[in-house]
Amino acid sequence: MSEISKGLTAPPAGYPDWLNDLKGRIHTAQQRASLAVNRELVLLYWQIGNDILTRQAEQGWGTKVIDRLARDLRAAFPKMKGFSPRNLKYMRSFAEAWPDSEFVQGVLAQLPWYHQLALLDKLPGPETRRWYIYQAIEHNWSRNTLVMHIENRLLERSGKAVSNFESHLPKA
Repeated sequence: MSEISKGLTAPPAGYPDWLNDLKGRIHTAQQRASLAVNRELVLLYWQIGNDILTRQAEQGWGTKVIDRLARDLRAAFPKMKGFSPRNLKYMRSFAEAWPDSEFVQGVLAQLPWYHQLALLDKLPGPETRRWYIYQAIEHNWSRNTLVMHIENRLLERSGKAVSNFESHLPKA
């Protein structure tokens, strides 16, 4: 059943193109908003992790403070997820793995938090993680795709062969 048969008049000239343009702009705005939220969340988690590391080093706080902090943050923000003891420990590990805040802000904030967890859990060191980070950003990998490539050891399987794919294949 077409829109015209539902009692609507025929669209004016140029309307379909305008509608498609609006839909595209709405979709783009939604994506930008989602990326901004993700960026802020990753930066917040890094800051919390860095604060925990600093206080543990300077004031000798033990790991039990994380359990208390989780309880207190969940009480203060009952509708917000992400403040479990386990996630707070991930935040600390994340800040420990990436002490350079500029790298976190400029590069890591482009990937969602669960990508960060996969990188921390599955890879041993910063150089290997860095390679997968740049690949995930360049190819827009989902978390599952990232994990699959890590488990299939894509870095080790990637050859040093010279190719002209970048200059000759059309962009997606």
